[in-house]
Amino acid sequence: MQKSYIAKESDIKREWLLVDATGMAIGRLASQVASILRGKHKPIFTANVDTGDYVIIVNTDKVVLTGNKLEDKTYFTHSGFIGHDKHVQAKHMLEKKSDVTVQRTIKGMLPKNSLGRQMFKKLKVYKGPEHEHQAQQPRKITLVGGNK
Repeated sequence: MQKSYIAKESDIKREWLLVDATGMAIGRLASQVASILRGKHKPIFTANVDTGDYVIIVNTDKVVLTGNKLEDKTYFTHSGFIGHDKHVQAKHMLEKKSDVTVQRTIKGMLPKNSLGRQMFKKLKVYKGPEHEHQAQQPRKITLVGGNK
């Protein structure tokens, strides 16, 4: 009988990947990046071990929303005090804080536990084309359905 493979910390080889978000739909970008952060693209994937890679996303100011989401979609935050809830249209969020919008979308697609929080720390998001991780020599990748 064959036993299941469980990845050990010594088996994991982490890479730095660079993704250009220009012209990509935010949901398609987020789902693929979340999969990379989890390590599902590797043959050593183990659900209870963080086997994922580091991901750098640049040009988040050029990400797009499809359909009527710019006007219809709202982002909700609450301070914890009565009546202190905020609803912000997606159009305004993308104009002012496109990097936070992408981060928030990806975080929602990761596991909701300490392992998911650990995976989220490997995500680096920047509005423009510049990033501060040249020393890690990131490998540029193109995602499916991107860069129109």
